[in-house]
Amino acid sequence: MKICVQGAAFDTGNMGVGALAVGTVRCILHCYPQANVFFLNYEKFSTVYTIKFPDRQAAVPLVNMRFSWRFWLRNNIAFLLFLNVVMKLLPFPALRRRWIAGNDCLRHLDESDLVVAISGGDSFSDIYGLERLLYVSLPQILALCAGKRLILLPQTLGPFKGHFARAIAKYIMKRADVIYSRDHAGIKLVENWRGLDARAGRPKFCYDVGFVVDPIPPARIELVGLPLEQLEDKRLVGLNVSGLLYTGGYSRKKMFGLKTDYRTFIDTLIGFLIEKKKAAVILIPHELGSGGECDSPACEKVYEEFKTRYKDRLGVVRGRYNQSEIKYIIGLCDFFIGARMHACIAALSQGIPAVAVAYSDKFIGVLQAVGVGGLVADPRTMGEEQILNAIGEAFDRRAALRQQLEETIPGVKQAVLDLFKDIADPASKPQGPPGAGR
Repeated sequence: MKICVQGAAFDTGNMGVGALAVGTVRCILHCYPQANVFFLNYEKFSTVYTIKFPDRQAAVPLVNMRFSWRFWLRNNIAFLLFLNVVMKLLPFPALRRRWIAGNDCLRHLDESDLVVAISGGDSFSDIYGLERLLYVSLPQILALCAGKRLILLPQTLGPFKGHFARAIAKYIMKRADVIYSRDHAGIKLVENWRGLDARAGRPKFCYDVGFVVDPIPPARIELVGLPLEQLEDKRLVGLNVSGLLYTGGYSRKKMFGLKTDYRTFIDTLIGFLIEKKKAAVILIPHELGSGGECDSPACEKVYEEFKTRYKDRLGVVRGRYNQSEIKYIIGLCDFFIGARMHACIAALSQGIPAVAVAYSDKFIGVLQAVGVGGLVADPRTMGEEQILNAIGEAFDRRAALRQQLEETIPGVKQAVLDLFKDIADPASKPQGPPGAGR
């Protein structure tokens, strides 16, 4: 098997996207240990990733495309689509084969037995704008034009508010071989859309592939402000401060419509955890880097503001880590609060109760699927006091929640690992959503 993976990568600094990439490869190799896996993604240069698993290492090539106004670049997605259309019109098979062989993107795609797309987990939607939807959708359209079997891996489907966005989504989902949703809302969305055939109208459910990412200890943890022995404290809370929310979203104009001011809420939350709940707090970024929406600068600002007041009770994680190493660090905590969904998945998958501070509907669907929908605090509809009360109640119930997760998560992980056993059979018929509480 040669399998093409789209919509997940390692070079973004976003540990959630990295978790999707590692989780996808792990699921593939669980079913096909000798599979030839490669990523077909937007990057300036091709490379080879080395992915470490507990029992092996895997070398996974990245074949790079470009998303650029420079149309005539040989690996520009628009040019690749154009070339594909021209080849279909030419009645010269030998010429088509020659063109494919001379273009790395088309050659690798042509050799693929299967194309799987995950769209960054939540970008198969126009919630982030039409450009982002086009960014993730065009490679999928290229695969369909090339006659490849396309699988939409477990992800959030929609919402699609604009007419053009809905047209793009319907085009892809009508032609996809199997559609997976990581929540029940996505299944209902597809079933309610007219114009989709019966196969596409009944997508399958599967949990997020991030649940099977293994925690791997980093060579060194750069923890500032909190004594290392404090990590044994049973009131140790990990707090993921989202740079995206801290700066007001991509538009810098509170694009997610939060009822609660996120910066003020974080300040209040730290005081609540340390003073009222007598906890120690570690600030943990989950999108690393120095960009405006990255978590690292936001965590540093919060730490600088409170480091004197809460000396030896507040720390911040610095340094560079991959998705497996940051998951290990999250696993040192007794309780977790995050506004990055895969940071919360990193906690939940290790049996750590995690309250998700949600800025979109993706959170509730994913957490409901593992039976902890009550751990979602939505600042779009809840005030600051309501969110603090929800966090406080969950913190007080953390022992019972941990026990619940320890009973649920092994089954979740096994279901995810078996994902490609189902996909492997081209005649497999999609099924309806599972019953509540699966």
